[in-house]
Amino acid sequence: MAGKDTTIADRTAEVRQQSAQRLPADATAAFDAELARLVGLGVPAGVAAPGTPMPDGDLLDVDGKPTTLTAARAGRPAVVVFYRGAWCPYCNVMLRAYQEKLVGELDSRGVALVAISPQQPDGSLSVAEKHDLSYAVVSDPGNQIARGLGIVFSLGEGARAGQAKLGLDLTTVNADGTHDLPLATTVVVDAEGTIRWIDVRPDYTTRSEPAEIIAAVDSL
Repeated sequence: MAGKDTTIADRTAEVRQQSAQRLPADATAAFDAELARLVGLGVPAGVAAPGTPMPDGDLLDVDGKPTTLTAARAGRPAVVVFYRGAWCPYCNVMLRAYQEKLVGELDSRGVALVAISPQQPDGSLSVAEKHDLSYAVVSDPGNQIARGLGIVFSLGEGARAGQAKLGLDLTTVNADGTHDLPLATTVVVDAEGTIRWIDVRPDYTTRSEPAEIIAAVDSL
């Protein structure tokens, strides 16, 4: 079992190994093929660049109440992370690691941490409670902010079939009833709402490490 001193890469490698041993072979093959497809496509053309405004949208908090990214930031610089949903084991690794290793560092710098997914608010609440998260976890119905950043993709048919074998249907999980998801992405936003650093990961088994994020924040 990965300890608190391990990197996210260490933890996700362990999760991937466990998943390969636990999941049906055809589901594993479908997920591997989808991962290869996304990696092959790479970072989409036109992804928002540093120096441009961070998009916003009509979000929902864990109680289903309307909010916005601007409200969640409350005038502070922020680290904004996009994850697929409570069903994604790699996302759960990241969210837990950020609670352990990143929140304190950001709090001491007056920087907010906001996690965004397209799932319904009850999924956000489940994630927040499961990992005892102290930072904002919000739902972005329709991937409004992610679309503004240019990081949205639609899950492939093979992966959809693989999820179905596991009893998962994204159309019942996502707030907009689609198979659309954001690429694993971390954005550092300054107090004025301008993007200063963005890290887009087509390989969803990898995430921005806390040390990378802190370095980006310290360069503001």
